[in-house]
Amino acid sequence: MYLRTLSFENDSLRDKGRYPFSVPAFCNLESIDFTSPVTFFVGENGSGKSTLLEAIAYQCGFHVAGGGRNNLYQVEDLRTPALGTKIRLSWLPKVTNGFFFRAETFYQFSSHLDSARGTLDYYGESFKEQSHGEAFFSLFHHCFGERAIYLLDEPEAALSPARQLAMLRLLKDLEKDAQFIIVTHSPILLAYPGAQILNFDTAPLSEISYESTMHYQITKRFFDNRVSMLADLFADD
Repeated sequence: MYLRTLSFENDSLRDKGRYPFSVPAFCNLESIDFTSPVTFFVGENGSGKSTLLEAIAYQCGFHVAGGGRNNLYQVEDLRTPALGTKIRLSWLPKVTNGFFFRAETFYQFSSHLDSARGTLDYYGESFKEQSHGEAFFSLFHHCFGERAIYLLDEPEAALSPARQLAMLRLLKDLEKDAQFIIVTHSPILLAYPGAQILNFDTAPLSEISYESTMHYQITKRFFDNRVSMLADLFADD
């Protein structure tokens, strides 16, 4: 691991009535200790997961629309993350390699690589000539390396279950020399052995076991009781 602790701004300087400190997950939260090379952020939509990951990317010096320190490109209405200047990162040792991946802005990032000829020179094929899922996995496969930190926001968005399993293998191959912080809704990715899982559905956020996550419980309940769950879901009031 490289990033050891994330600390929040002094409590006296927070305005708890305004975003982002109005988010329950950040209520009275002083710091987060990262205890595993692979950390997952889980929680419902709007719970603050991507907000915090974007703030970490900002503090790392990564492009907050996606990319690393050397990816310089323009994105319309790009702003400094609301939480970006309110946190501090403690490293041991500090690394500058890595990148921030955002599924929702991957098109802009791939366009930047194409215009800089980076895709053709490094990957051999434009991401736009691949399927969405193939482009995602190609980026991960070619970009993941040693002595780096990778911040991934919903990397499973375009990955099939088989590709998600292949991604777990990538994490395993690199966990001794790289650190990953991942926002996900995938019960497959969350099953990574020894991962730290932080639950953003509590106030403040807290650690949670894999089997206690709603992602696992709902998925298991559905597979165990598919017929009855669908009957209840589609039943008329």
